[in-house]
Amino acid sequence: MREAAEFTQLEPVPARRGAPKHCGWCGRRLPEAGNVGRRRRYCGQSCRQRAYERRTALQRSGLPEDAVVLSDTEIAALQDRLFQLRCAAEDIVTAADDGADPRELRGLADEIARAAKDLEQLR
Repeated sequence: MREAAEFTQLEPVPARRGAPKHCGWCGRRLPEAGNVGRRRRYCGQSCRQRAYERRTALQRSGLPEDAVVLSDTEIAALQDRLFQLRCAAEDIVTAADDGADPRELRGLADEIARAAKDLEQLR
């Protein structure tokens, strides 16, 4: 006689209906779509084409699929922004050591927050 198989019920994954969708290439926000068909991955044909070109170039080069390839200009800009962030953090440490008032520290902290937000925008 066959024993009854014990099934564990998986909890359903909550749909992220309210979460904004972003283009897989440029990062722009995608317009809200209906419930029919596949979800959009790119905002337009040009972004889809750039993503395809990147995938095929990565396949030919042997780099891992999740590799990020930056130009010399992009690397230099990223290094500049990281330097600005480090300098802003050092400014807060120096100001705190010198006994700066809370308003000055708040202004410096705001500057760090702005620099970090700018740094998040890699493209």
